[in-house]
Amino acid sequence: MKKNSIIIIILQLVFFSCSGNIKDNSNNNIGMPFNEIEILKQLDLAFNQTPSEFYPQGQPEDIKYNFFLDLEHGYFETAGSRIHLFADSTRWAIVFEKSGYKNRGTSAEIELNYVGNCIEYPIDKYPERNYITNSGCVILIDPTEFERIENKEGADMEIFELIGQDIKEIKIRDKFVPFDNNYANYEKVGIEIRDYDNPKKLIGFGDLIRYLHETNPSLISATEDEIRKHIPKDIPKLMTIDKFHFVSAYETTNPPSQQETFKLIAKVLTTKDSINWKPTQKINNSWKNWESGNL
Repeated sequence: MKKNSIIIIILQLVFFSCSGNIKDNSNNNIGMPFNEIEILKQLDLAFNQTPSEFYPQGQPEDIKYNFFLDLEHGYFETAGSRIHLFADSTRWAIVFEKSGYKNRGTSAEIELNYVGNCIEYPIDKYPERNYITNSGCVILIDPTEFERIENKEGADMEIFELIGQDIKEIKIRDKFVPFDNNYANYEKVGIEIRDYDNPKKLIGFGDLIRYLHETNPSLISATEDEIRKHIPKDIPKLMTIDKFHFVSAYETTNPPSQQETFKLIAKVLTTKDSINWKPTQKINNSWKNWESGNL
């Protein structure tokens, strides 16, 4: 499937993943020991956006989404990314975490995608059909707050997704935090301030989230409760991977089952031992290495 088509499909989920969810833990496929082959198969299914056998059966008219980590989404300006691993003798789960700014959507969010044999899949129920997905989100800065802090002076593009000079604090997760409006500090951590139609070098909405990731990552990272929202509360956590080698989600000829990163993850899950995380490939999951939020 072409990249633009994938983006359109993913956009359809935004409303559903951020609305109230009803859990359905109806699959009966857990209880047996698992192996690396099963894990890599499930990762390949998510990579190809194909729902797995672990999804609730649902009705013929229901729509099922199966998402994979995407650091190049055209409508999501990526900031941070992490991978969380959980497992016991019969259950396993991988939680992909990505933070950033949803450009054109005027919302800063954490996106969480779940792959495993014990996922409590979020379900949005409607009269005509249900929407079942492996994705959820956490709102960091909502559209109302972005509207408040957006620049109100200058030409059209000067008031588009730029923060006003007079803003001193910004509401993040329902708590006001100081706002650094010195563009030089952003440039020091590799953020390029928009130069066109921005004579005052105002900070962009996406710039803010990336700056927070570089200077105060815990502020825009998912909490353990948020990460565990759609997996069993008693499943042990093995590790969190902050730095890893990533391959484009649009490189369809190179699925997870062929990548070192996910082969190692499968080994960690099956052995339940983080000592087996021994990557040899270059770390590249920083937002600086991937173009995103460019549409």
